[in-house]
Amino acid sequence: MNRRPALASATLAAAFAALAAGHALAQTNAPYTPPAPLLADVARAPADVALPLPDGTRWDTFHGQLSAEKYSPLAEITAANVSGLKEVWSYHTGDMSDGSGKLPETVWSATPIFANNTLYIGTPFYRIIALDPATGKEKWTFDTHSTLKALTQPALKSRGVAYWQAENPVAGETCQKIVYLGTMDARLFAVDADTGQPCKDFGIDGVLDVNQWNTENAKWPLSLLQPPTVIGGRLILGWAGMDWVYESESPGSLFSLDARTGKLQWTFKPIPDDLAADTGTANIWTGVSYDAKLGLVYVPVSSPSPNYWGGNRTAPIPLATSTTALDIATGEVVWSRQWVHHDIWDYDINSAPTLMDITVNGKPVPALIQGTKMGFLFVVDRRTGEDVWPIEERDVPGSDVAGEVYSPTQPFPTRPRPLLDQSKKPPLWKPADIVGLGSCSRKWSRLNYDGMYTPPTTTNDGTLTYPDSAGGVQWGGVAFDPTTQTAIVNTSHIVQELKLWARADYDKAANLRGNESGFSPQEGAPFGMSLFNATNWLGMPCWAPPFGELVALDMHTGDVKWRRPIGASQQYGFYMPESMGSPTIGGPAITAGGVIFIGASMDAKVRAYALDDGRELWSANVQAPAVSIPAVYEYEGREYVAFTAGGNSILKDQVGDQVVVYALPKK
Repeated sequence: MNRRPALASATLAAAFAALAAGHALAQTNAPYTPPAPLLADVARAPADVALPLPDGTRWDTFHGQLSAEKYSPLAEITAANVSGLKEVWSYHTGDMSDGSGKLPETVWSATPIFANNTLYIGTPFYRIIALDPATGKEKWTFDTHSTLKALTQPALKSRGVAYWQAENPVAGETCQKIVYLGTMDARLFAVDADTGQPCKDFGIDGVLDVNQWNTENAKWPLSLLQPPTVIGGRLILGWAGMDWVYESESPGSLFSLDARTGKLQWTFKPIPDDLAADTGTANIWTGVSYDAKLGLVYVPVSSPSPNYWGGNRTAPIPLATSTTALDIATGEVVWSRQWVHHDIWDYDINSAPTLMDITVNGKPVPALIQGTKMGFLFVVDRRTGEDVWPIEERDVPGSDVAGEVYSPTQPFPTRPRPLLDQSKKPPLWKPADIVGLGSCSRKWSRLNYDGMYTPPTTTNDGTLTYPDSAGGVQWGGVAFDPTTQTAIVNTSHIVQELKLWARADYDKAANLRGNESGFSPQEGAPFGMSLFNATNWLGMPCWAPPFGELVALDMHTGDVKWRRPIGASQQYGFYMPESMGSPTIGGPAITAGGVIFIGASMDAKVRAYALDDGRELWSANVQAPAVSIPAVYEYEGREYVAFTAGGNSILKDQVGDQVVVYALPKK
């Protein structure tokens, strides 16, 4: 059990005490910090702390590098020649389901991992596949024989595998290089990267039961959908659970494990032990990032349960919905910034913060940028958590739902400006209103909206929510080009309607459940909830396009360099013009050739854009939306770009099992 650091200031402590007492809360922007000695060690880090340059021959972690920059120094493929990119090979895993048979549908968001001269893939049927990176020929496969049931998610999900190797591998010894795959039933598998045989010294015969640490409010297994992050000889492992279903759920926990044995080294728990019985989650279900020079692992923490009512958790949980920096050796908190106070909007911090070395006002700054569901990009000094550009506490609306307590302010970044305008209701899309015979206009007039932090309510038709629960920025996060100091991020523009239902009324309502939508009980709380996209009877969005964009930011100033719609939206087989854009899931990768690669869009295409001005340079059709991060790697002197095309029902009902790899024609 970790020590819980003291709050840094009496002012903050008094503010949270006021929240616990049920009074209005005046928040502060000061980072949540531990006692002075540990922070002082970090503060003494030299001003020229810099990230190591990425190795272009590898893409051996989920974000390409531990910094989560998603950047490759390879420059064979350039903005001038990328239009000549051709498919080199395509491989189908066979592991997909559309949900029409005995198996749940699949959602596949795996980043291909290139290491050990091999491309490794983890599938939503929880198999590992090792492929020749130049031809796609199978080297070996490993089947976990996992339970193929939607235990905690509405679908079978996987974001793939992780890779580790010994610092000095011993020839002839097994498991000097290991591939890891987690399953929805909370087991972590470790296999030899050369042969696919289980590593007997890991867990029990190559399998670690992570659910052994699920000891409080354990209503479901700690699902391992995001691969662990490999940091030296450690695995940093979070988990996923159920949203919206229960008031009290498994409290969040992040584990540091020995990479060879799976032995537990430390546990980070965002929820204080004395509050854990009454709430839950605030877990880490997405990736993390790491600075080796500082020895800090940066953790995106989700919201507590239940998601849309917080009357059971009025005591402060300052590490919830935060970016938190941990000492890699101990798991102790070094600093933390809470991005949503008393989160009752399911605004999980859903992507690994991207570490970047930038120059602001002529001075070098070791920074990180945190993308958020709110469409905010928070930029802080990664040594201390202090603002790079001012982050302001601003007034937000309250309400009168029984038992609820509202934070009167929330943090707003001044630079970069919000990616979405959440200050007013999004404009109506007139064609949808006309086709819907005015239903969109009526919906807009009945739904409450006083800005992004309008609280959930039981009155009228409920509350308009914008951005939506899936997020203005999704788990792909922000990519960064260190040469030009340009950040790239894809956004979604989706409006939803949210309503709280008193328990008796909820029990009478239709109990429909989808992926990021539907009715859900928040069992144990006095209110259930419903959440649906704000559409007309034909399924057309009531809000005006664009529905998704790709945005470039100058990180010297935080200003937008360019922004453009990305992809094409689809409904009933018809594609909208690309000028309207598409919602996006997944993330971009950048190369030193001045090219951005990304899938992410509804129309099942992968694309290349020019880093300097956002021009679309190349595209190709794939089997399903490529809701993943592409991998860029070099093998035998040739540069390749790899995508997985697996689909996600949040975008549309189209699934795939395709790994597809592109390169320039051989000279």
